[in-house]
Amino acid sequence: MTFYYRPLVQHGAARPAGALQLTGGPLWFTHVEALARGRAPQVIPAAEVPDHDLEPLTAPRAPVAGLSMDRPNVMGILNTTPDSFSDGGRHHDSDAALAGARAMIDAGADILDIGGESTRPGAAPVPVEQEIARTAPVIAAIRRDSNIPISIDTRKAPVAAAALQAGADLVNDVAGFTFDADLAPLCAARGVPVCVMHSQGKPETMQDDPRYDDVLLDVYDFLAGRIAALEAQGIPRSRIVTDPGIGFGKTREHNLSLLRGLALFHGLGCPVLLGVSRKKFIGTIGQEPRHEARAPGSIAVGLAGFAQGAQILRVHDVPETAQALRLWQAARG
Repeated sequence: MTFYYRPLVQHGAARPAGALQLTGGPLWFTHVEALARGRAPQVIPAAEVPDHDLEPLTAPRAPVAGLSMDRPNVMGILNTTPDSFSDGGRHHDSDAALAGARAMIDAGADILDIGGESTRPGAAPVPVEQEIARTAPVIAAIRRDSNIPISIDTRKAPVAAAALQAGADLVNDVAGFTFDADLAPLCAARGVPVCVMHSQGKPETMQDDPRYDDVLLDVYDFLAGRIAALEAQGIPRSRIVTDPGIGFGKTREHNLSLLRGLALFHGLGCPVLLGVSRKKFIGTIGQEPRHEARAPGSIAVGLAGFAQGAQILRVHDVPETAQALRLWQAARG
């Protein structure tokens, strides 16, 4: 029987004897939830977890694209598309995109994520040449203007190659490096960090009828498999970030299960990125149909993710998120 261990994360300077540091950051744990398929969860002392399962939960994470992974980081979303689900068209023009990037940097973004192809439910693929034309010039302009780390959000090797040439530092693939066989070798050859995300199905159909045996463990196993595949391609685990893919082929209950169990993904031995900003389930639960008015709900979920040790939060609303994060950290001491 395969066991999975979710640390029950806590914070505060008054740590009991034997408390273990979570991934080299300020959070800690003394107990874990032991999970297995077909078996009721059990809470056990962390001391009872086998060493090979405990080590990835406690080992410090290496910096990614120059960002320290021992603190929360805010990733600002800059979509250069006319049809993204929330901000389509706002940054479609290069001048508007650069102005948007500057505003996010001034507001406290730690990294920017540039995308030229919408992956919202029902979205159609974008030709490679068009995606490059939307992203590479914007990345080059931002790089001339700032040293902030830049991520390219793409599934395609040619788009990633053009973005890296323009100055991008990280490749973020929502398809988990399953869409384009040339993408992982490119990233390995360039020595750049990557973010591997879980999604079920393609954007065109992923929300039709998503199903899982156990969404938390199924997503964990998928990511574990993709990490192993990337390592086999020459990308070390120290350069891999993981993302459970909230909203990508998941129902509201699937999303909530992943959020409640988010700390489990530290067992993969990689930093955890959480992307929940303005998504449909936030509008449904928060009773807010307008995408642009979902900052409060997005921030609430994002802070819950940080409380479980997530290292990167991908957001549309950078000023509001950065402000909330400062106050949240101050209140927690």
